[in-house]
Amino acid sequence: MKGRNSVESAMKRSNISSRSSDVVQDRKEFLHGFVDREIFKEAVASWFEDITQRDGCSAFSAPFELKDLQKFDYALEGVSFLQLIRMPNTIYASTSSGVESTSYLALEDFLHECMAALWSSFWGSSDDGVTPFFVSSIHGANYRFYQAEKAISKGKLSGLCGSGVMLKNPRHPQPKWDDIVELALMRPGVGSLVSFEDDSTAHFGAISEALFFALRVLVARSVSKSDITVNSHSVFVILVDSQNGCVVKVEGDISKLEYHPNSVYRSAATWYKSYSRVSISSVYRIWNTLGNSDWRDIGALHVLYAMFHSLVQYAGMPKHSIEDLAAEHDSRLHARRYERLGDEQGVKDNHLLLSRHRNVQSEIIHVQEEYYPTTGPEKMVNLEVGNVILVKCSSFQQSYQIDEILDDGEATFYIASLVEDPGSKFFLYISSLISQQESALEGMNSWYQVQRQTKVLNIMRQRGLSSKHLPKLIASGHVVHPGQCRKSSTCRSVYECEYSLCGAPVLITSPVGRTVADMVRASQFNSDEAIQCCHDCLSALSCSANAGIRHGNIGPENVIYVISDTRQPYYVLTGWGRSLLEENDRPAMNLHFSSTSALQERSLCSASDAESLVYLLYFATGGDSPVLDSIERALRWREASWTRRVIQQKLGDISAVLKAFADYVDSLCGTPYPVDYDVWIRRLRRHIQAEASGKQVSTSE
Repeated sequence: MKGRNSVESAMKRSNISSRSSDVVQDRKEFLHGFVDREIFKEAVASWFEDITQRDGCSAFSAPFELKDLQKFDYALEGVSFLQLIRMPNTIYASTSSGVESTSYLALEDFLHECMAALWSSFWGSSDDGVTPFFVSSIHGANYRFYQAEKAISKGKLSGLCGSGVMLKNPRHPQPKWDDIVELALMRPGVGSLVSFEDDSTAHFGAISEALFFALRVLVARSVSKSDITVNSHSVFVILVDSQNGCVVKVEGDISKLEYHPNSVYRSAATWYKSYSRVSISSVYRIWNTLGNSDWRDIGALHVLYAMFHSLVQYAGMPKHSIEDLAAEHDSRLHARRYERLGDEQGVKDNHLLLSRHRNVQSEIIHVQEEYYPTTGPEKMVNLEVGNVILVKCSSFQQSYQIDEILDDGEATFYIASLVEDPGSKFFLYISSLISQQESALEGMNSWYQVQRQTKVLNIMRQRGLSSKHLPKLIASGHVVHPGQCRKSSTCRSVYECEYSLCGAPVLITSPVGRTVADMVRASQFNSDEAIQCCHDCLSALSCSANAGIRHGNIGPENVIYVISDTRQPYYVLTGWGRSLLEENDRPAMNLHFSSTSALQERSLCSASDAESLVYLLYFATGGDSPVLDSIERALRWREASWTRRVIQQKLGDISAVLKAFADYVDSLCGTPYPVDYDVWIRRLRRHIQAEASGKQVSTSE
């Protein structure tokens, strides 16, 4: 009996395999016979006429929702595009042959830039900038692929009908149809296709060609032997002329395509009529009069979004999602507000720290209150010692009592304790609501202190960073209050609740300690503390550097001294809201503590954080404090101080190891070479242990 079942099972597998082979063979024969675009046009003419007459302008829905395009537009804010070969404008063209050849070269360049920029931004480019895709053009007579330059040199220009983004296939140097990621067909007069009610015949000529090529791609994918799993149920085709373009999306179950040897075009028409869904965008301007793409306009945005979805079909979901990149819009918005205020004038001189060495009246920048209108007469209530606030996190609520009010020179924050556990101490940061901000500068500072720092600390947690010299994220959420929110009937936002702090974002961290600025004012930052501070800050920077995070805002207000009952006192590097996570992020600007690269180029080199740490140690240990009232003067002071070895000599008075560290940082500044944190952490640790007369310093991370 078992033998009989085995035989039957084997016969079933054989029959299935045979049917599968027959289907593949039928589709290959379909592709072989499906070559005449005019016959296909006639076959689908009645279907197209029926659907356009019945539904008019709504015959074909748009492939993308406007809200999705807007989110995609936000995600592309940090992406730079550049079309090097301009699209010739036929209105101003002089010779038709030259215009036609340049048009295909420009189309290939446009598609290449779309593909390369999206790949680099969303999937992350490799070190050599190589992508798994390339661009080639299609000959309309033999349906083979040629680079536009080669086609022009071989006299095949007149036969080209479009270009496509192709998947690189090392096994097949000659591109194949199943390698097509996306197609762009060059059709004159696409800009005249404004409405289906205007001239459905004109539309039909262009669109039927897009449908023809789309079906060839879908069938080719269904019989592909490639190891890459590709979505064979949808494909995007772009229709363009020298100025305008639209997106055509075809999707449907290709297994429903019935093959009849003598009527491939009727089979294609039946499939489109019964089993397909066609979406067509409106026609938009893509290239301006000078031939450069309007990258930020909706026409190019449609093409880019179609390209994005096409790349997803072959490469899978990207490393950086649209939502992740779009979320950076808020960061850029706050940076722009900062620039509008004139960040060079708004840089703090940290006069509280420097007043130990000089008594200088700092310039006060008055900011007008017109940036954000208030929504009502009430102002934000200042929290006082003893106040209790209720913080709602993702899955719980906790009450915190304000124990102490602090100010780092840029924003107010608090030391708070849990009502249920008065012995616990935390730093509590509250972001001011837009309607309650005294100025845009205040809003920017509180946003970096709370929302941005929350993001950075969450990333540290997700990447497994663990060090006692890094702050620990305890909770994040927003302020709520007992009972229901009593709002006015016209209220559309929690910011208009009668409780002034309702909805304010909150960040809670530990441990709690005194800032280096406080220690300097109390004359408690001696040479031993300087060495310990350097060691602990380098430990924090080493840990964050392993995850590609740079601090970008090291100063005396962002280093705290923690006294613990279970271990020796230690330092924690705080204030991670201005950290650099990506190349587009900008560091904070501080005339005394920012690195040369930050002041000069608004970016960080690999040694910038270490350079800022050297400035902190120099000023905190009594180094002469110059009057720095501009970036130019700050840069001149840095150049003169390093050249004359003023900084090295001052730190050398404290310790030879600090002097050596300053020399090391000086040699790295402005170079791409990374800081060898481990070497200097070990050297400083040995020095601390030796100076402590055998008293071990805990170095557990």
